[in-house]
Amino acid sequence: MSLPAQVKLVEVGPRDGLQNEKQTVPAEVKIDLIHRLQAAGLTEIEVTSFVSPKWVPQMADNAQVMAGISRQPGVRYSVLTPNLQGFEAALLTKPDEIVVFGAASEAFSQKNINCSIAQSIERFAPVVAAARAAGIYVRGAMSCTVGCPYEGDIAPERVGYLAGLMKGIGVQHVGVADTIGVGTPLKVQRAVEATLQHYDLADISGHFHDTYGQALANTLICLQMGVWQFDTSVAGLGGCPYAKGATGNVATEDVVYLLHGMGISTGINLDALIDAGQFISNFLGRPTQARAGKALLNRR
Repeated sequence: MSLPAQVKLVEVGPRDGLQNEKQTVPAEVKIDLIHRLQAAGLTEIEVTSFVSPKWVPQMADNAQVMAGISRQPGVRYSVLTPNLQGFEAALLTKPDEIVVFGAASEAFSQKNINCSIAQSIERFAPVVAAARAAGIYVRGAMSCTVGCPYEGDIAPERVGYLAGLMKGIGVQHVGVADTIGVGTPLKVQRAVEATLQHYDLADISGHFHDTYGQALANTLICLQMGVWQFDTSVAGLGGCPYAKGATGNVATEDVVYLLHGMGISTGINLDALIDAGQFISNFLGRPTQARAGKALLNRR
């Protein structure tokens, strides 16, 4: 077992986390959160999403947020762009990276974006080509890689199929996402192995939801496979819309606590990160979902 000496975390709270909130989060609060996150040492931040405000009203202030952040050298700011129209709007705000997404489940793809997996990839192909031509890095999110709310278990072959399609259109990096948090370590291992048939280890990340309390175990098995990049969300922001009352993304604080406890470097100041989590939790009027965050706050 050879664990990575260093791990890079992609903070998805401002986008993947806040888009699930019922209450409106003003642009200035989002900007303040991003500033706190980068001050805590996060170097990869998913800022916003250029989707129709009709579908995701929380992200209607995308251009305002991108214009309002004080960019730090060495920090990469990414945005989600589901189509060419979204990409063209995003391009004006100068993102460092764009994110496209596909599902390993046909049923999820149909219900989520009203098209098959193959059709979704066809839609993304011109977006990826335009981004690459503009010198913008392209990351792909592969959702439902171990389980789907409609199909149940997802076979690793489906994950490999999606990874191959993404590679084929020029996506440079893919995240293996357990979107509904049903995965357990061996299932996640098989999904990652299927992805490794198409992508190098350096171009894969894990994206785990903690719906059933498995996210840290799933992170650990990936670390043991040599995976060194993960998506996490400050204060555990983001629910799981398919499991009522369930927590969503794994909390950045919990993953940092795990990694530091294993002697793995992240470049993140855990105390400053907990403060950032407390800031957004206070605004939302609820306790942080981060267990390490809660425990260390209580110790203070």
